[in-house]
Amino acid sequence: MKVVIIGGVAGGATAAARLRRLDESAEIVVLERSGYVSYANCGLPYYVGGVITRRGALTLQTPESFRSRFNVDVRVKNEAVEILRGEKCVRVKRLADGSEYLEPYDKLILSPGAKALVPDVSGADSGKVFTLRTVEDTFALDDFINSANPARAIVVGGGFIGLETAENLMHRGISVTLVEWGRQVLPQIDYDMACILHAHLREKGLDLRLNCKVQGFSEKGGLCVGTDKGDLFADFAVMAVGVTPDTRLAKEAGLSLGIKGAILTDAHMRTSDPDIYAVGDAVQVKNSAGADALVSLAGPANKQGRIAADNIAGIASEYKGAAGSSVLKVFDMTAAFTGLSERGAEAVGLNFDRVVLFSPNHATYYPGAKNMTLKVLFSPESGKLLGAQAVGYEGSEKRIDVLAAAMRAGMTAADLQDLDLCYAPPYSSAKDPVNMAGYVAENVRQGVKQFHWKDLPKVYGEKDAFLLDVRTPQEFAAGHFPGAVNIPVDELRPRLGELDRNKRIYVNCQSGLRSYIACRMLMGHGFDCLNFSGGYRFYAIVAGEARAEGRACHPCGIPAED
Repeated sequence: MKVVIIGGVAGGATAAARLRRLDESAEIVVLERSGYVSYANCGLPYYVGGVITRRGALTLQTPESFRSRFNVDVRVKNEAVEILRGEKCVRVKRLADGSEYLEPYDKLILSPGAKALVPDVSGADSGKVFTLRTVEDTFALDDFINSANPARAIVVGGGFIGLETAENLMHRGISVTLVEWGRQVLPQIDYDMACILHAHLREKGLDLRLNCKVQGFSEKGGLCVGTDKGDLFADFAVMAVGVTPDTRLAKEAGLSLGIKGAILTDAHMRTSDPDIYAVGDAVQVKNSAGADALVSLAGPANKQGRIAADNIAGIASEYKGAAGSSVLKVFDMTAAFTGLSERGAEAVGLNFDRVVLFSPNHATYYPGAKNMTLKVLFSPESGKLLGAQAVGYEGSEKRIDVLAAAMRAGMTAADLQDLDLCYAPPYSSAKDPVNMAGYVAENVRQGVKQFHWKDLPKVYGEKDAFLLDVRTPQEFAAGHFPGAVNIPVDELRPRLGELDRNKRIYVNCQSGLRSYIACRMLMGHGFDCLNFSGGYRFYAIVAGEARAEGRACHPCGIPAED
């Protein structure tokens, strides 16, 4: 059996190695148009930043290592230009000299990946406008920086690559302006969680321009980037506005395509042609809600490559979809997420609720504790977990990993309460933030009402609304909701007579815990009350009034002593 694989990197290289482990007799050919067959795509920005210093460190396998270890014929700088399904062969161009040849196959695996999106604006082809998708892109950008010694850069796009590139350029001493057409960076998470990153990015010196659309480039005064908010000037720019499936070959071959032209496959990664499989960024998958999605991540691509190889070798493996679990370093902070955001849940018509927790990453009495904001979405009817996001410091990704596993296992919010998770003061608290998410979600499902920062305009429009702030007078004086009355939680019980039972009471504190205690107290005395989700500190960040405070807080919201 002869298997031809178009494209290397994560999906194609994994498929080749797995297939060889399963079938020693198969002839395996990998066609890769770039000069590198298997490289650390996710590490490219860190090479630009000088964190990764050796060019060779980016290369995971070479054609020679593939040949010696796996007996795979890897042909770099060989571009597949046409799939001839009737003849079961691929027309290939040797990029070194432009000559062409036909390569026959019994089975074909497509792993073409995705290509960087470049907006259709004037000047985007300038030699001072770069993308960062391949090793060649990375070396070209690095060579420019080394030779031109630029002082200013503009990064267009606030997704993974945009944020990582901006940070790493600043690591090299370059002043960076990041331009994002939307109202937030990292669109995979909710706006309120992204606001924590906005505050942190600005604190680190990044010139962040949100709701700003690039209209063109011109080489005057270095590089001029025209936007709908005026001209910006720099020495060069990096386009990082996203990727799109690279599916020209599949389309021209008549294979079935899905959203954004992605290749359609079954659970075995088989396309509409039974002899052709497809894996990686070019493939349409199901997300955690069972909806069609594109998930351009290395983990899913590796799994899909393995599954395609399994099925070609006679093992009926199936791909079960992707929750999109991801993590991103943003200077000192970590942003991680899995499953659906609020926008994602709304897009598929799911009824959902959410809880927002303000938790330290480990016991506050152990030195070095840092804040973490954890948001969990769930079904109010069943408690089924729908998604989770964490923005914080060390340990944030650990909690998302646990929640991703819980989602895959079909667990509910109630099940989170019972998880037996590791505890020692340097690593967690006796009630881990994941356990706490279960407790809070179940409190909500069992009748503790809550309101969110988005609800404030409606609250102020209610005739009988009463805002109660149960923080200390010092906290209240530092900032509070207009019209709120301050009664500290420890004074609330003897002062219940000051409250009007005919009014709905909206309760807030700094983090959400004291206001929850107050709500339980009020509910026990017959008051109609709601707890403010996330606390005033969360609102203050979303409203742009507060910085992204890293110092840990005690459960009552008072900062821990250094």
